Amino acid sequence: MKYPEYESATVEWKSTFPKNDQIAKPIIGFCNRSGGKLIIGVDNTGDIVGVDENKIQDLMEYVDKMIYDAAAPPIIPLVYSQRIGDKTLLIIEVSSGMNKPYYLKSEGLEKGTYVRVGRSTLKADAGMIEELKWLSRGLAFDTMPVYHAREQDISIERVEHFLKEREGRGKESVAVSKELFLSYHILVEEHSRLYPTVAGMLLFGREPQHFFPEAFIICTHFSAEEGAERRTIATMDCTGTLFEQYERAFDFIVTRLYRSFVIEGKKRHEELEIPPVAIREILLNAIVHRNYHIQAPIRVAVYATRVEIFSPGDFPGPINPNNILSGLTYIRNGAICKVFRQAGYIEKLGSGFLTVFQVYEKQALPAPQVVEGDNFVKCILPRKASLVYEEKKDVEDAYTKQILHLFELSNELSISDVMNVLHIPRATAGRRLQALVKAGILKKVGKARGSAYRKV
Repeated sequence: MKYPEYESATVEWKSTFPKNDQIAKPIIGFCNRSGGKLIIGVDNTGDIVGVDENKIQDLMEYVDKMIYDAAAPPIIPLVYSQRIGDKTLLIIEVSSGMNKPYYLKSEGLEKGTYVRVGRSTLKADAGMIEELKWLSRGLAFDTMPVYHAREQDISIERVEHFLKEREGRGKESVAVSKELFLSYHILVEEHSRLYPTVAGMLLFGREPQHFFPEAFIICTHFSAEEGAERRTIATMDCTGTLFEQYERAFDFIVTRLYRSFVIEGKKRHEELEIPPVAIREILLNAIVHRNYHIQAPIRVAVYATRVEIFSPGDFPGPINPNNILSGLTYIRNGAICKVFRQAGYIEKLGSGFLTVFQVYEKQALPAPQVVEGDNFVKCILPRKASLVYEEKKDVEDAYTKQILHLFELSNELSISDVMNVLHIPRATAGRRLQALVKAGILKKVGKARGSAYRKV
């Protein structure tokens, strides 16, 4: 019998009762993120193997005290048993902690802080530990002061433009003031001095990359899917404010996609192979919700069959790849999100991924993919060309089967034999024969025009 929940950022399976630190580490990781539960009695395939019922009570009492003694600040887990069929499971559950960072006492704060990333429990680095400290104080990185920047590094013109757009065209813009800057977390006051915040510099800074050199988007267009034949067709660094980065990256992607045209009445309607709303939502999500404390750019890769967008950092709060379509909202960068929303880039919080999947389904395209890795989130948007690619692959696979069938009739074949029997071009015949040689199924004998192919 399979356990009903998959392993994820909030669920981990163990087939047998593990050693002390193998219990404490994932529990600490859960507390430092969104909470979760460790289920003992489920193997790595999801099959329920159970725990010895005669030991359950002793284990429950032991685990409770062991976790309390092993972690700092102290963690008090909810420990209980669950019966499924004729098997009994031991479950250790914790909520997201209020006193982050939690760490293993025996290893200390710097070496013993763990976080849950996807299905793995990983050791937190110094940057992650610092972020956990901010979270416990109710702070966010985008509202932190940039101490080596000055008020003058914020562009008043850019702020005024935003305010005018926010108020609507034709209306008078709101007067720029210290209070307004503070309310939008563009500036922060410390010890009677004003400092630009991270959000202020990224949204309205005169030279954002001077202070955050890795806060930009690298866009690359590749000639092939993979392998030695792949080369870079075009690349561009999208720098400037976050608004400018979005516009430039969006244009880069759109100009490298195919368009189809449909006549509707007297007008010609243009349709992009990837719905523009999907590109917009995924790109905005990467910009607004990325972890700007990680010194790495957002990366956009355009391939023949897909567009991939990598965003530094993991999913914020309780969000993970398994619940992204549930409408959950958790904002990592509140100040950045507020400005983007008021500027009209974001409509409804929590609807971005849902919109993307719905528009893909409506246009009968292969479903997008969302992957959470070690400190990155990757979103894959299939292109309409991927359908053609799969069809082409299917056709070539059919040719491969037909070629192998020919070897049942003859021990040796030339390219001309394959061309004449299957009625395919020389290039197609040569490509499929070469693929079979590479796979170790055929071997090539002879040279040039006199060459032939035999089964290995």
